[in-house]
This record gives sequence, structure tokens and C-alpha cells, in this order.
Amino acid sequence: MKYEEGNLFPDMEKTESARKEQIQSFPFDPAISEKDSTILSINLDQLFEQLSHSKFRSSFHLNKKDKEYIAKKGLLTIRKHAADFIVKRLAPSVIPNDGKQTPMGHVHPVFIAQHATGCCCRQCFYKWHHIPPSISLSLQQQQYAVNVIMHWIELQVSR
Repeated sequence: MKYEEGNLFPDMEKTESARKEQIQSFPFDPAISEKDSTILSINLDQLFEQLSHSKFRSSFHLNKKDKEYIAKKGLLTIRKHAADFIVKRLAPSVIPNDGKQTPMGHVHPVFIAQHATGCCCRQCFYKWHHIPPSISLSLQQQQYAVNVIMHWIELQVSR
């Protein structure tokens, strides 16, 4: 499995250095995400309990190949990929292909996690996380999305 970066929003693209700078500001230290599970006053245990009652959301699981990819790359790299995907595919206030920007197949473990956690498009993000789709996500909201995704991945890897 190989992650290949593509440009889905050419007219909305930031300069590469600005994008990298924004991603560098994410808390990549796993200890940070463990301590701060209630960003935006939402408890991850409560969220995951609600997600477990959705037939669609609970149908997503990491397969053996996904877990091997995570083991090979490491959780820090996967977290960086998640941050990159959130900045490009979820954070903008206007997403031309909203609802279709996150692949459904096992292309990358983060995509599976995005669907499982309702962080795949702005409408799902609003439904599950109550953050309106018409605004650009703040850095704190982006960090929250990454933490939700990584929590789900960590739970899946430990199974």
C-alpha cells in the first residue's frame, strides 16, 4: 500500500511551505492526544459509543494490510498524514466535491478512520461533531479531528 498525494483543490491550494507550516503546528506528540481527549468539550468515549450504534460507521475496520502499513510507518507518520488530509480535505469552508473527497476503499488507513469517525466530509463532520460546514476549521478543530481519527486507529491497531 502506498500513499500518493494528489491535488484535489488546485484553485484553493496554499503554497507548499505554508501548508507544511500549518501541519508542523499539529501536536504530533502522542502524549498530548492522550491527555487532551476532550477538545471542544467532547468526550471521545461518548463519541465512540454513539458511533458504535451507527451500522454504517461501525462497519469500518482496519484490515491486516492497513495494520501492517501503520506498523511500518509508525503512528507519528500516520498522524502527520491525518493532519495533511484534514488540512486539505476537511478544513476549508468550501469544498467543491464535499461528500466525495474521502476514498471509501483501503487506500490509506486514515481514510477508513475518517469514515468510521464521521470526519470524512463536512456534512458528516457536522452531524457527528456539531461543527458547521460553512466555516473554515480552526486549528483547534483540525487538531480535534486528527485526535478523533488517531484514537480510532489506535483502538483498531490494539485489536
